[in-house]
Amino acid sequence: MKQRILREAHAFALFMKDIPVGIVVLFLMSVFAMNLLANKSISLPVDWLALDCGIAVSWFAFLTMDVVTKHFGPKAATQLSVFAMAVNLLFCLLLFVGSLIPGVWGASFVEGSEGVINTALDQTFGGTWYVLLGSSVAFVVSAAVNNFANRAIGRLFRRNPDGRAAYICRSYLSTALGQFVDNIVFALIVSHVFFGWSLLQCLTCALTGMLVELLCEIMFSEAGFALTKRWKKQGVGKSYLEFLEGQKENCQ
Repeated sequence: MKQRILREAHAFALFMKDIPVGIVVLFLMSVFAMNLLANKSISLPVDWLALDCGIAVSWFAFLTMDVVTKHFGPKAATQLSVFAMAVNLLFCLLLFVGSLIPGVWGASFVEGSEGVINTALDQTFGGTWYVLLGSSVAFVVSAAVNNFANRAIGRLFRRNPDGRAAYICRSYLSTALGQFVDNIVFALIVSHVFFGWSLLQCLTCALTGMLVELLCEIMFSEAGFALTKRWKKQGVGKSYLEFLEGQKENCQ
């Protein structure tokens, strides 16, 4: 068991060394932003539909996971997702501490409403435990679903696994499934229990959010496909991928 833990730690260290730092930074920022924006609901003209502002950036996190899964594999992408959530929780803790520090937010200077606005801002940035819990669980579960579904779909394209058609199918289908899982888990844990959403609202939120986020990914999927081609051409992740191959050979 100890040897296995050491191997996994070494593999993760190689992965974090090999993956382009810009992708990691953007992924961490998207995870942090989507969890913060999940606190704000979107006003809609119908009562059977409910959405939150997290959909504005969550598609980017899934697009990144698809690219990482294609090049490094689903295990690495899932580990990156868990790492991102750990960083998110750390910064949420720091924001919570900041909300407890006596002071006044710049946006609260509205005559007669300073106290109410300042308290609201503290509560927003300080976070609510059930929103944080729901978003954390939903993202980790949906990330695993997205990443391993992506690989499973990709294995169906044996003739040209690195082609555009294979990338599109594995990305679109896995993203749709992952986004739905993310939305429905969060809606059931948080919105249904604490905000009083009906099961119909939870379902329509999950489906509508999935479609919106999938549309965003479709718009930028060509960039993701080009990035995977560039990484393969440049030999990105060579140390990590060679380590994985060596582990496979040792197990045989």
